[in-house]
Amino acid sequence: MKKRFGIDIDGTVTCPTSLIPHINKQFNLNITLDDLIEYEITECIQVEKDEFYKWFVKSEPMMYAESPLADGAKPILSKWIHEHELFFISARSQTLLDVTTTWFHTHDIQYHHIELVGSHDKVGTAKKYNIDLFFEDKHDNAVDIAEELNIPVILFDTPYNRKPTPKNVIRVYSWEEAERWVENWIKEENEIKKEAKIY
Repeated sequence: MKKRFGIDIDGTVTCPTSLIPHINKQFNLNITLDDLIEYEITECIQVEKDEFYKWFVKSEPMMYAESPLADGAKPILSKWIHEHELFFISARSQTLLDVTTTWFHTHDIQYHHIELVGSHDKVGTAKKYNIDLFFEDKHDNAVDIAEELNIPVILFDTPYNRKPTPKNVIRVYSWEEAERWVENWIKEENEIKKEAKIY
């Protein structure tokens, strides 16, 4: 049964450590992913917010172009592209569309649609495209999408998203675990449909 997946890009399809080498180099730091216990990076490092964001906006295209893929993402996405609809929905600005699509082609990741929202509020976009299941790394995004749209959200575990979650936010520790959850979910849905037809 074909489903429409909404998939975040940064920290979900790309490795959650992607930005760290760039931050360390620019600000002469030595941080690791474990140091980032808040999604808001400036709350975890001793750098002025204005200074950080001025650099971040200027460096975004280069950092996104160089972002490595998350472990295990490619084989699973390459399988799902034939079984489901893959809608990549990101908070990136629309000005980064060329960089983003080039990255997908470079890594040979196929997609049905890419939407750059320009803000972290993805609820409206997920609703507009009738997304059945969302994949995310930002805690409050996962919770908002799950609660407002009443759909399951797969949350990829990182040090910055370990707050409690509602029942339909499913924390996973790898893409392989996400794949197993999806397979079980689809199997259960198919069984419910079969039973409904019987009765």
